[in-house]
Amino acid sequence: MSSHDTLLNGRYRLVAQQGSGGMAVIYKATDLALGRTVAVKILRPSLTSDPEFLKRFRQEARNVANLSHPNIVTVHDVGQDGGTHYIVMEFIDGEDLKRLIRASAPFTIDRALSIATKICAGVGYAHRAGLVHADVKPQNVLVTESDKVKVTDFGIAQALSATQPRERQKVVWGSPHYFSPEQAQGEPPTPASDVYAIGIVLFELLTGRLPFVGTEQQELALAHIHETPPAASDLNPNVPVHLDRILQKVLSKEPASRYRTADQLGRILVSYRRQGYTTTDHVPEVAPEEPQPDTAATIPPSGPVYAQPQPAQASPNAYIPNSHPDVGPNVHTNRSYNNPPTVPAAPPVTAGSQYYSQQPPLPRAPEAMIQSRYRATEPPQQLDLVTVVLAFMAFIALVLLIPLWIAVYQAWA
Repeated sequence: MSSHDTLLNGRYRLVAQQGSGGMAVIYKATDLALGRTVAVKILRPSLTSDPEFLKRFRQEARNVANLSHPNIVTVHDVGQDGGTHYIVMEFIDGEDLKRLIRASAPFTIDRALSIATKICAGVGYAHRAGLVHADVKPQNVLVTESDKVKVTDFGIAQALSATQPRERQKVVWGSPHYFSPEQAQGEPPTPASDVYAIGIVLFELLTGRLPFVGTEQQELALAHIHETPPAASDLNPNVPVHLDRILQKVLSKEPASRYRTADQLGRILVSYRRQGYTTTDHVPEVAPEEPQPDTAATIPPSGPVYAQPQPAQASPNAYIPNSHPDVGPNVHTNRSYNNPPTVPAAPPVTAGSQYYSQQPPLPRAPEAMIQSRYRATEPPQQLDLVTVVLAFMAFIALVLLIPLWIAVYQAWA
C-alpha cells in the first residue's frame, strides 16, 4: 500500500511507512478528527482472510485499549476500510530495541536493568489484567532518546495462535529466538512464557547476542527445549555472577521454575539494582556487604535512573509495576516500618547522575526491613504463665468429669 494520499475511513491520513513485520506494516499517520500524529498498523492480507481471526483480533485490541500504563503503547482505535484492517496507536518518536541492540550492545549493567524493569512493568500490568503478550521481543519494544520504554503488539500473536495454528507456524515463528520452550512445543503461552522472553531480551542487552542461534526454526526450537543457555558472564565478563543466577532461573525450561509473572521478575531486578548488584536470586539469604568507597558502582549517564540504590529500603516489595518508571525512587518506597532507622537525605536523582560515585554508602538496614515477603514468617509465640495455668485447670476438670460419665453410663445401662 502506498502511503501517499492514502486515507482510511476519511480520518487517518498515512504519512510514511515506519516499519514492517510478519504480521503488519506500520505507518506514521495523522488523525484528521483530533489533529494529532498516530501510528497505524495495517494487518497483512494473509491474516485477514479468516473471519475467526479478525473477530479474535478485534477482541484482543479492545482488551489492550483498556490498558493504561506508561510502559505500554496506548491503543486508540481499531477499524476496517474495505478489505484493509488496521489498529491505531499512539505514535512513539523513537527506535525499536532491536536496532539499539545492533548499534550499542552490550549495554552497561545499569542501563540493561533499567530497560528490563520497564519492560517488566508494562508486561506485568497486562498480566494483572489477564492478558499474555505471547510475542515479547526487542522488535516489539520502543525506546525514546530519553530511554522511555513502551511495549507494543499486545494481542496479535495471541489471537493468531488461538485461531490459526497453521498460520502461526508461518508468521509467529518468524522470531523463534525469543520463544519459551512450551511455545516451541506448541503449547499455549502463559505469563511465565513472557518472563522467559524478557529473560532472552535481557541476555541480549547484556551480551549483544542471543543465547540460542540456529539456521532453521526447528533447530532453534530444539535448542530452547533441550539446550542449557550459556552464562552471560562468559560472553561479557562485566556481568556479575549473581545476575547470571537470576538469568538462569528466568531461562529455566520448566515454567514452574521461573518467576511466575513479569511483576515478580521486575521486583527482583529492582531490588538487585538497589542493593548494588550484590544480591543473589529472589530472596537474599544474608544482608549485602557494605560497598567500599573505592569500588562503588557508578550509574552511567546513558539513561535515566529508575531507582536510587538505597540499601536501607531494599526489598522486592518496593517495586510498584503501575508507577511511572522514569520518576525517582520516592514513589517506590512509601512503606512504613516500626521505628525506622534515620537515613541521611539523598539528593534528587536526574538522568545521567553519578549518585553512586558521589555519595558514601548508607547505613545497612535492619534485617527485618530487607526480608522478602515470600519468606517472611512470624516467630512462634511463647507460652505465658496464664496460658499454662488455664491449660492445667482444663486438664483437671476433664479428669474429674470421667467418674461422672461412668456413673451416667451405668445408670442408663
